[in-house]
Amino acid sequence: ITARVLGDLKQASSREGRIILGAAVIDDVMGLIVLAAVAGIIKAADAGQAFQWSSLAFIVLKALGFLIASIVLGRWLSRHAFAAAARLPGDSVLLPLALAFCFGLSFLAGKAGLAPIVGAFAAGLILDEVHTKPLSARDPRRRGLEELLEPLGSFLTPVFFVLMGMRVDLSVFGRAEVLVFAAVLTIAAVVGKQVCAFGVFERGADRMAVGLGMIPRGEVGLIFAGIGATLTIRGERVIDDAVFSGVVMMVVLTTLMTPPLLTWKLGASRSAESANT
Repeated sequence: ITARVLGDLKQASSREGRIILGAAVIDDVMGLIVLAAVAGIIKAADAGQAFQWSSLAFIVLKALGFLIASIVLGRWLSRHAFAAAARLPGDSVLLPLALAFCFGLSFLAGKAGLAPIVGAFAAGLILDEVHTKPLSARDPRRRGLEELLEPLGSFLTPVFFVLMGMRVDLSVFGRAEVLVFAAVLTIAAVVGKQVCAFGVFERGADRMAVGLGMIPRGEVGLIFAGIGATLTIRGERVIDDAVFSGVVMMVVLTTLMTPPLLTWKLGASRSAESANT
């Protein structure tokens, strides 16, 4: 969402845009590690095992190790795989090969005891335009991987959001504690990002714009909530309908408020720069 707004404003390569997108990647990596750790602790508790710091450290190291190994080895493997595929006949090899990378790493992440999203995220970091360029050049319309994936994303993204929405129990919004919980989560999401923006030390960067760009939790937050809703301890769900619905409301609110706020802030900054020049 933030990347789309930055692209529309032609600010993706600006100081603020580079910081926002770079921080978003780091934020997702940290979230994936936390997800792996929490899921591991809950599964251990469900099996009747006592919590041990050594087990937590092992899970965190496993998640980090998988991400690092996937990126390092995956970049080497993708370079050779796409080079080999470029010698095959046909002009529709790029998309299947890219999807095979995504599903393959997701499968390996699941086998390693991690959430499949960890592998899918690593695949997104691996697939480099430089490696896919030979296959893109053979496409009759000279389409790159991002363009080839656009129809698939246009179809699956609404399905994903609809499925997440179907899991929301609308009746819980009649309870004051759920609305308060959603409001507290939303405030924490907004304020927390503004506090973190003080860590921006690059000269000339608009800290407020960076903080606003980091607000939305979007699809990653929904995926985490969906995975959390499947975790149980002795048959009892760890995240019930009230908590899940509150998280979804927070995601919706932060997603809706960010585009106009970011457009306003970056637009104002750009106007001020134009006036100064």
